[in-house]
Amino acid sequence: MMFHTVLIAEDHQSVKISVEQTLKDLGIGEPHYAYYCDDALLRLKKAMQDGKPYDLLITDLSFDEDGREQMIGSGTALIEAARKLQPGLKVLVFSAEPNPAVVTLLFRQHDINGYVRKGREDALELKEALQTISNNKKHIPAEFQQAIRAKNAHDFTGYDIVIISQLAKGTLQKDIPLYLQQQNITPSSLSSIEKRLNQIKEVLGFTKNEQLVAYCKDHRII
Repeated sequence: MMFHTVLIAEDHQSVKISVEQTLKDLGIGEPHYAYYCDDALLRLKKAMQDGKPYDLLITDLSFDEDGREQMIGSGTALIEAARKLQPGLKVLVFSAEPNPAVVTLLFRQHDINGYVRKGREDALELKEALQTISNNKKHIPAEFQQAIRAKNAHDFTGYDIVIISQLAKGTLQKDIPLYLQQQNITPSSLSSIEKRLNQIKEVLGFTKNEQLVAYCKDHRII
């Protein structure tokens, strides 16, 4: 059964028009639209209050800042808030994000129903994704299937989170062993910490600790 009510969260008007046309081609008329994640969540709340909840949320991951203060600044945060409000809401992410680890985390941690990467033939894949999700199946793009099915996105342990949280607080990597020793956390050697961080960065495709910290903050791992 195809969707009746769809909410699009997208800050680029040209993309919004393209998504609307794709929905129209599938016989899904009059989707609602929000430029900002905060507004999207308000629409979801209003629809729930009116007893007419949305069937599907289509959202980007990144939203450009334009001076308007926002409580929710990313598509990932919107998905998390939307699912708390409406656990059964289906979610399709439409984004230019190319990192398999990020996409894998969306499926594994946020249980999204589908992902379509923006590109040359995205309209065709968007149609395919909508049809797949409407049949209660997940749409995983071919380019990410191996990574997702192999489950090669990193599973963050408590030890990982402690180390990365210290980096996020500004603690130098060479000073983290002392903190771990004070907290009776093992292994606490500098070589163990370096090895662990390098393993995580290799899996996620990062080269710098700063990238790892930013990733963990964006995905609320720390």
